[in-house]
Parts: sequence; C-alpha cells; structure tokens
Amino acid sequence: MTDSPTLLDDAPEIERGTITEPKVEKPRLYKVILLNDDYTPRDFVTMVLCAVFRIPTDTAHRLMMTAHRMGSCVVTVATREIAEEKAKEGTDLAKSEGFPLMFTTEPEE
Repeated sequence: MTDSPTLLDDAPEIERGTITEPKVEKPRLYKVILLNDDYTPRDFVTMVLCAVFRIPTDTAHRLMMTAHRMGSCVVTVATREIAEEKAKEGTDLAKSEGFPLMFTTEPEE
C-alpha cells in the first residue's frame, strides 16, 4: 500500500452511534374567512360552503349565520396554497352567479 492521500483523508469525522434528523419546518397555516354581505342569499352562501369546502349542510348553515351575525367567520385553516385556492374558488363561484360574496385569507397566529 502507498501513503498517498485519499478522498477520505479530507472527509469530516463522523461520530458513531448518532443520527441527526434534519429539522423539517411545518408550513405556516392560513385561515379562510367568509365575509358577510347584504346581497348574497343565505341559501347560496350555504351551497358555496358545501360545494367548495366539502362541509355538511348543517355546519355550512352555522358558519353562514356566524358570518351574518359577526360580519365574518373562519371557514377552515390550511396551508397557504390551499387556503388561497379555496378562497378564490368560493369567490369566483359567487361572482359567476352575480353575487358579491367574498372569501379572504390571513395567516393563523
């Protein structure tokens, strides 16, 4: 054998018996918020909630009434991409039927 340098000569030493797991950061979550308006029929709001967010009718009705009384309510919490997609889908569905119903998103605290 020769005493010539090898690739392993410059490699950092690895401590045996320890495995370092990479830290995976959880994605930030966003709220999808239903905004109340005085023009969109309640039944239509309930239908949009059921269709876009796949929630049962009684839950959708409860959310709609909360937004009606309070001015807005959180419909769901999801990753940013999904929250923005659902908010746009709900707003676009209402707009296609001529209603001003709106959904927005904001970071969850």
